[in-house]
Amino acid sequence: MNDTTHAPRTTAHVPSTPGTVQAAPAPRGAGRGPGFSPTYLRLELRRFFRNRRTLIFSFVMPPVFFVIFGTQSDYRTLDAGSGHANVTAWILVSMALYGAMLTATSGGATVSVERAQGWTRQLRLTPLRTWSYVATKLAATMALGAVSVIITMLVGTFFHAQMPWYAWVLCPVIAWAGSIVFAAFGLFMGYLLPSENVMQVLGPGLALLSFAGGLFVPLSGWFEHVAQVMPTYGLAQLVRAPIAGEGFPVVAVVNVVAWALVFSLGAAWRFRKDTARV
Repeated sequence: MNDTTHAPRTTAHVPSTPGTVQAAPAPRGAGRGPGFSPTYLRLELRRFFRNRRTLIFSFVMPPVFFVIFGTQSDYRTLDAGSGHANVTAWILVSMALYGAMLTATSGGATVSVERAQGWTRQLRLTPLRTWSYVATKLAATMALGAVSVIITMLVGTFFHAQMPWYAWVLCPVIAWAGSIVFAAFGLFMGYLLPSENVMQVLGPGLALLSFAGGLFVPLSGWFEHVAQVMPTYGLAQLVRAPIAGEGFPVVAVVNVVAWALVFSLGAAWRFRKDTARV
C-alpha cells in the first residue's frame, strides 16, 4: 500500500523585482481614467433637451413673462433712467437673467433625482472621476442657460426694446455668466433636499428671491436695504448696470461673490458627504 502525502495548498508568492509595479485597488470615488468626458456631456445635453418641463421653464417662460410685463406701449417710450434705454429693455434683461437663473437652478438640482434613482452610484463604478460629474453637470446647465438668454434677448428685438449696442452684448453675457452662482445653489439644494420635494421648493423659492432681490420691481425705501442681502440682488444690479450707465456697484459685486462662496462651499460639503456614503 502506497502512502500518499497530501501537501497543504499554498498561495504562490511572487517577489517584487526592481521595475515591477504592484497594482493596488483604487479607493472608491478616486476616479480612475479620464476626467472630463465629452460623451457624458452629450448625454447630459440630450437628457436636458428631452425634458419637456425643463424646456418650458428655460425657453418659454422667460420670453413669455417679458411679453406680458414688458411690452406695454408706455414702457417703450418711458426712460429707464440713463437716457439711452427704455423700460422695456430694463424688463427684458431682467427676464433674461431670471431665465438663466431658473435654468441653472433646475439643472443643478437634478442631482437630487439622480441620487434617488441610483444614477450617481452607478457612475462611481465607471472610470469617470467624481469631480467631472459635477463639472459636466455645470457645463450642460450653462449651455442650456445660454440658449435661454439668447432666445429671450431675440424676442426683445421684436418688441422695441431700446438700449445702447454695448448693453445688447454685456447684459446677456453678465446674465449667463452670473447664473453659475445659481447652478451652485441648485447643486447645494439638490444634495440637501429629498428628490420628491426639491423642485416644488426651488421653483416658488426662486420667484420669491427674485421679488425680494429687486429683479422684478424697482427698489425704494427700506426695502432697498433689505434686498441687498438677497442672493438675487447682486446679479440684478450687475445685469442692468450697462443700461444705467453708472458702472458696477461695489455692493452688488460683494453680494455676488459672497453668495457664490456660500453656495459653492455648501455644494462641495454635501458632495463630499454624498461620495463618502457606501
